[in-house]
Formats: sequence, C-alpha cells, structure tokens
Amino acid sequence: MNVVRLKHRGPDWSGLYHHGDFYLAHQRLAIVDPASGDQPLFNEDKKIVVTVNGEIYNHEQLRRHLPNHKFRTGSDCEYEEYGEEFVDMLDGMFSFVLLDTRNNHFIAARDAVGITSLYIGWGLDGSVWISSELKGLNDDCEHFETFPPGHLYSSKEGALRRWYNPTWFSEAIPSTPYDPLVLRRAFENSVIKRLMTDVPFGVLLSGGLDSSLVASITARHLAGTKAAKLWGTQLHSFCVGLKGSPDLKAAKEVADYLGTVHHEFYFTVQDGIDAIEDVIYHIETYDVTTIRASTPMFLMSRKIKSLGVKMVMSGEGSDEVFGGYLYFHKAPNKEEFHRETCRKIKALHQYDCLRANKATSAWGLEARVPFLDKEFINVAMSIDPEWKLIKPEEGRIEKWVLRKAFDDEENPYLPKHILYRQKEQFSDGVGYSWIDGLKAHAEQHVTDEMMLNATHIFPHNTPTTKEAYYYRMIFERFFPQNPARMTVPGGASVACSTAKAIEWDASWSNNLDPSGRAALWVHLSAYDQKLPSAGNLGPNIIDVVPRIVSVPGVTIRS
Repeated sequence: MNVVRLKHRGPDWSGLYHHGDFYLAHQRLAIVDPASGDQPLFNEDKKIVVTVNGEIYNHEQLRRHLPNHKFRTGSDCEYEEYGEEFVDMLDGMFSFVLLDTRNNHFIAARDAVGITSLYIGWGLDGSVWISSELKGLNDDCEHFETFPPGHLYSSKEGALRRWYNPTWFSEAIPSTPYDPLVLRRAFENSVIKRLMTDVPFGVLLSGGLDSSLVASITARHLAGTKAAKLWGTQLHSFCVGLKGSPDLKAAKEVADYLGTVHHEFYFTVQDGIDAIEDVIYHIETYDVTTIRASTPMFLMSRKIKSLGVKMVMSGEGSDEVFGGYLYFHKAPNKEEFHRETCRKIKALHQYDCLRANKATSAWGLEARVPFLDKEFINVAMSIDPEWKLIKPEEGRIEKWVLRKAFDDEENPYLPKHILYRQKEQFSDGVGYSWIDGLKAHAEQHVTDEMMLNATHIFPHNTPTTKEAYYYRMIFERFFPQNPARMTVPGGASVACSTAKAIEWDASWSNNLDPSGRAALWVHLSAYDQKLPSAGNLGPNIIDVVPRIVSVPGVTIRS
C-alpha cells in the first residue's frame, strides 16, 4: 500500500488497521476534535471501523438522535446505526470506508457532488482498493476509475449505486418563484454551519462576488461561535495574484470594507511555471483550465499553511448553480440555461471540486465550499430559471438572483461595485499575463511536429493546443496507465462551457479556449478578435483529505 504517497493530506496522524484481508490506512488532518478523533474510528465494541475524509456538519444533531449510543470521541465521523441508508442523513463533505468485522462486509461512499476526492480500483488478485488520490492505487490495480459523487459501493453487491437523488438531477425545469430572502437565508445558513472548527481558519478572498459573499457572511456571524472563542473574532482573509492583478486590488478593497486581517501573496509567471509539475502530480489531471487555476491556489495554500491555518472557506460552485460563467449570456432559453447548470454541477467533481480539494490538501489544508451545501443547492436549483437568465436590457447580469438577494441598502453586505463586478475565472483574475505566460512557455517546449503527431501519441482526449500537449506529457509521466488518462474529462469548451453549450453560438467553435476572456463580446477584457457583431455586455469572479483501503479484499487510503 502506497500510504506514504498520501502523507501530505494528513500530517497530524497516521493510522493503520488490519483485520484478516482488510487494511484501513488513514492520514489525518485534524479540524474537529484534534485531541481524540484519530482514525480509524471504532464503535463501542470495536466491531465496526471506519476511515473518513471530510466534515459532517450535522454530527451534533445526529448524536442527539442516538441517545443510547456511547460515542468514543468528539469527532464528527462516528455513525453506523442506520445501515447503508445513513449516508443520506449526512450533511457535509465526505469520502469514507466503513468495515463491519462481524460479517466482513464493507461500504464506501462519496458526498453528493464530490467535494472530496475518491477513486476505486480492482486488482488481478480480486482485491478492491479505495483511495482519495490516484497515486494511492494506480500502481496496484489492473483497472481503476473515479468513484462517482453521490454514490455508495457495497461489498455485498459488488457494485456502485447512487444514493443522492435530488429533484434537479433529472434536469426537469423547476417553477418555484424567486424569493430573494429565502435564497439569502439558505446561503447564510450554509456558511454558518461551516464555521464548525477547533483550529485556526480563514477565507479565500478573490474580491469577486462569490468569495466576497462568503467572507462577508463569515465576518458577520463569527462572533459567538466556538471558533471565535478559541481564535478570536477577527477574520483572516487570503488572496493570491501577480502584482497588479484584478483579484489583488478587489480583494484588498473588500477586506478593508469587512475589516479582515488580510494577507496578500504574490507570485510571478516563472514561479507558477516552476510549480507546474508538482501541481499536476498533486491535482492528477491534464485538464487545461484546472491546471491554470490550480497553480496559484497550490502556491497560496502553502503560504496559508505556513501561517498555522488549517481550514479555509472558499467560493466554488456558485457559477455552476447560478449560471455565472460568461458564456451563459448566450443561453437561448430558460430550459437550456437550466439544463446546462445541471450538467455543470454534475461535472464539478472533475474540475473545481478536484482543484479546491487537491490544491489545498497538497499542503495539509482543508477547503470548505458553502455554495455546494445540499440544502442550498436544492433551494437555488428549484428557482424558475427564467429568473436566472441574463438580461442586460433589464439590468440583470450573471448571477443576478444571488446579487439581488444580498443587495441590502440598510445593512449592506458588500460595496455595490463589488456586488456587481463582472466575473473573472480564477486563472484570469490572478493576472491576465498568467495564462499568456503559460502559452508562451508551452510554445517553447512543444514543436509543430509534435502537434502533427498528437493523434497518434494521445489518441484519447487528443490535445489540440501546445499548452494542452505540454500538460499531457507531464501527466503521462506520473500516471502512465490507461485508466489514469480515462479519469480526466475531455471535449471542447469555451469559457468553461460544456461541449453541449458550444452549440449556443456558431462562432465559438473557432475560439475554443477555456479562459473567460474567450467569451467574446461579453468579457470586458476579451481577447482581441475581429468578429462580426457585438453581443451582450454586462458588468461580475470565480473564487476561490485521506487517503487508502485494501481488501483482497480492500485497500483504503484516506
């Protein structure tokens, strides 16, 4: 078992449990109950053992429903009373393996949208492997794949089944009228429940709408929490960028407005390029957008951890839920708009969730994402999508329903121009020259002749740009197995769209770049292209462990 390869995810404790052909190994990053929550965890008679990565925000409520159960620790991860159905009761982000030694039956599960990372593999000897990262099982399994979010694997059935079945998953068009106060309360509740921590924490603040709202609500509700009693009432905020970048300027303004202790981290294009190989090793993808955005987040996470902070709140998920990417300007109708948001949420585990989880876990830091709260998603995805449509002529820009919900004249959450700032993707907002520098670097390392042979060298997800080819070469060096390359999504994209959404505008097929600046006629700093007509302009940003199991059973790396 390659436990050492995942040591970065949990520097606080290494745990190993062996029962017959079963091995459960865990690297713990202690956020809740750091004194007594070491893993693996056991029930009273030690017949049931579990290793888990993540946080269960409703663990105190669940405890109250189990009055006859004696909990051995104060950690949030000890539940085994309701059989496999208990998974749907959990409110949080998690990947876990639970072993019942009385019958040698085990289950593994992943949270609703895949905030935590998880993989499953099978060995030629009949073993089943579960790991938080590819590198925990890729050398030991004949076949492996991404463990799908919202699913459960049972050793009794030897198969996966989906436990998460929300109404929006069917992509049926909802009709609930928009109520700004209902949406506001749902998001505030999501942020508040994530203030559960016994260690120092902060917020990632890019200065855009999403991270700024997270920071604003956190700052309002921090006082009176257990975290405030332990670590003080002044919130710490963190931002990364090239000097002079859009994010640094906007984040500083928001931090001053909210009164946070603000930390700015600078990096150069060369710093980022030097880190690319480490980023690809840790993030385990060759997707261009994800690598572009993961690199500054990876560099920032190292700095944050060096300050003694172990958990951060982040703004991922809003653009998927509300159609915040600039290409949504071109949605032809409310039905297509809604279906695209559904497709985007379903794919989050391959992109932004993967980035947020692995870029932070690489340094033993945990990222919490309130926009991906199950209850909040249900509220937001039940709104009639007519309200989400972008209509500049009516003053409705990207994510208007979210902006309007927090546009409080009497007790403002944010300055108006921040509340209505145009969206920047994280890889753009850290500084436009970052992406330009990556492209120039790839140009120096990938020749025209290499690109001519790309379909023969990489027949699956063939790279179409030199930047993509460069990342693919590095990925294949670390993860040469065919199942590894199959875990990475492919397909055309413009400004982070799905392949389906490219059909919305015929000109996009000639401008396939995942940067937000590829949303020609929409982004205020769009790439300089001579193209026919002007489209919709509108004033908006994206923002911004464990481990193994083996059975010949199973190998579980958390």
